[in-house]
Amino acid sequence: MTKIAYLGPEASFTHLATKHIFPVQQLLPMRTIPECIEAVTEGRADLAVVPVENALEGTVPLTIDYLYHEAHVYIQAEILAPIAQHLMVHPDRKDAWDQVERIYSHPHALAQCHKYLSYRLPHVETEQYASTAAAAKLCADHPDMNIAAIANETAAHAYGLTIVERDIHDFHFNHTRFLVVGPKNQQIDVQNHQPQIKTTWMLKLPQDDRPGLLHQVLSVFAWRRLNLSKIESRPLKTGLGHYFFIVDILEQEDHIMMKGAVEELTFLGCSVKNLGSYYTYETSTE
Repeated sequence: MTKIAYLGPEASFTHLATKHIFPVQQLLPMRTIPECIEAVTEGRADLAVVPVENALEGTVPLTIDYLYHEAHVYIQAEILAPIAQHLMVHPDRKDAWDQVERIYSHPHALAQCHKYLSYRLPHVETEQYASTAAAAKLCADHPDMNIAAIANETAAHAYGLTIVERDIHDFHFNHTRFLVVGPKNQQIDVQNHQPQIKTTWMLKLPQDDRPGLLHQVLSVFAWRRLNLSKIESRPLKTGLGHYFFIVDILEQEDHIMMKGAVEELTFLGCSVKNLGSYYTYETSTE
């Protein structure tokens, strides 16, 4: 049976996304994103599912940096899932929930609920936790603590918590992209995926920093009519002003124009790390 590592524990948003396209596989919860990816590179899991971007908070830097600096894996699929954040407490504290002293959740979840927390519970301290589900489990395991968690409805059911405020995220369109990564450059074939193929490259520009270099790089895609759905920079961790770029291209990697783009980028002195081509799968709500 295929083993799938995911950012846990059970009932995390990553867990829900993973179950949607792997309903009968063996799921392995991990504590951190690097542990998920390392489970694949070390052969303890066949695939891993990790968050990569949220519509409100942007890219998950740890995922991008680990894929560039540490791991040699490929993206085999992308999962797009709606995110609904709820405030929950232990049932013993449901009648005095607005008097909680601390709220736990994943840092992205806390940021997604910034307006709610600022105006509704301005005097309550917040603390970052490994995942939303781990925060929910903390509340369940410590009924003696006057705390709350921000997580999804499945987590509330899984850990026996009471939801006291629903849909507390700041904006309605709150979605997260998850990547399914594996050791082989291949695509996962699951029903009901979006027809548009996507390829992700990570580009390192030459260090001579000549004027117009980024314009030249973008021209490589422009004149070939290769549509970039995303371009973003991340620090190379070699000094200030040194970056690599993540580009999502709406084309199959073996297309003749893509092959030509790699050749021209190499001629310009760029290095290209190909993470593969893949389809996107949309999940239902929690």
